[in-house]
Amino acid sequence: MAFSGKCLLRPIIGHIQSCRPFVALNQTARCLSQTAPQPEPSADGNEAVNPTFVNRNPRNLEQMALAVKERGWKTTWPHREFYHRLEFSRTQHHVTAQVFSSSSPAPVLSCSTKEWALKKELASTRCVAACQAVGEVMAQRCQQAGITRIVYRAIPWTYRSDAVQSFSKAMKDGGITLSEPRRKYIGT
Repeated sequence: MAFSGKCLLRPIIGHIQSCRPFVALNQTARCLSQTAPQPEPSADGNEAVNPTFVNRNPRNLEQMALAVKERGWKTTWPHREFYHRLEFSRTQHHVTAQVFSSSSPAPVLSCSTKEWALKKELASTRCVAACQAVGEVMAQRCQQAGITRIVYRAIPWTYRSDAVQSFSKAMKDGGITLSEPRRKYIGT
């Protein structure tokens, strides 16, 4: 299908020619389109900042390590100085991992072998393979939630077990860093 420019140009040229006498009689009307003059931007209007600015994205301050971390007491364990904390637990029958925020006691994310989608793929809900599977699923859920850095402090006497080691390795392989940046203090 060939394009013929002649059939489109004739009505436009005819329209322009019919508008010329009108433009000559009345100078306020325009037949041809022209670009409007652009106003000059004022520097003082663009640089004005509201003195009562409220940050509506607190995660942004966390990612820049500027948000306040609650310190708590030095004698409490686990420490309270974190943005997100990963808790891994094994019971007689199941393996569970939860991510807690410093601002809420309820878990933000959780994964367990109690979930049917994970349980049906495993031979046992308590073995090393179950811990690795929970770590892989938890890493994927953290990535989807936008959490890439988490504080993870395993109980010292359980850290050397193969199950805990495979869980932390699966989290690291999933792209999660198991430590948070130190808080930056900006001089005022």
